Amino acid sequence: MSATDNAPSPAAANQSDAAARLADIRETMARTGKAAGRPVGATTLVAVSKTFDAGEIRPVLDAGQRVFGENRVQEAQGKWPELRAAFPDVELHLIGPLQSNKAKDAVALFDVIHTLDREKIARALASECQAQDRALRFFVQVNTGEEPQKAGIAPGEADDFIAFCRGELGLDVAGLMCIPPAEDTPAPHFALLAKIAARNGLAGLSMGMSADFESAIRLGATHVRVGSAIFGSRPRP
Repeated sequence: MSATDNAPSPAAANQSDAAARLADIRETMARTGKAAGRPVGATTLVAVSKTFDAGEIRPVLDAGQRVFGENRVQEAQGKWPELRAAFPDVELHLIGPLQSNKAKDAVALFDVIHTLDREKIARALASECQAQDRALRFFVQVNTGEEPQKAGIAPGEADDFIAFCRGELGLDVAGLMCIPPAEDTPAPHFALLAKIAARNGLAGLSMGMSADFESAIRLGATHVRVGSAIFGSRPRP
């Protein structure tokens, strides 16, 4: 028997790699948090599983990860009901843009939504939470770079929007989320998000992805959204 006969299949090797990468990310998070003086467990890892199928997600679940992020409602509907039947303690976060016509499905499937950014979607989500008797948590997405092509409430409008979501609609706003401009150093954007959160009495900060989560942790992130650093390169569409 040759050495190649004993070698794992590419799929099995990739699954093993995903579990190893998950362990590395957890270790880096713990080390970074400790160096920054953050309490143990202060930052939640949201494993971003968008574009990966159930078979690729399963090893990460088997390794103990329970918080996952998806970008699209329809894609999540195709894989998470079965996975959640096997792992009922999973917490599912929507981290991508949401259209109001998908609010009903989003409220039914997700536990946390990170992309609350305009009155129309806020009203639709509040209505669906009441209709379905579900208590979701929400992060208001702030467009810290004020990029016209990007979703998110402008920093100067964030206070009023947060007050509207909490006061008039009664939504459980847990914190704020941002995606800094790709060409910018992320730290100033993370600092701005933390400043807006603090003056609104919000503890949650969803900021930091695969390339910059360590900086985000140092600046107070309570949730980091890490995908490719765990799952590897994303499949081409």
